[in-house]
Amino acid sequence: MSCGSEHCITCGDDGVPMRVLHLDDARGLALCEDGGGERHTVETELVAPVAPGDEVLVHAGVALVAL
Repeated sequence: MSCGSEHCITCGDDGVPMRVLHLDDARGLALCEDGGGERHTVETELVAPVAPGDEVLVHAGVALVAL
């Protein structure tokens, strides 16, 4: 699946590309890193399965698209 845009189609806010560092599959969460090196907890159930090293587009703490 490809989004083709880095903007949320619902609210117009920007999505943030992040790299998956670590997964907590039992809780549907991942530790991700943005381009500035900041780390964030991200919900991944919408794009599962993902693996460490995968890139995801994140909006409001939720991975919406696997890149």
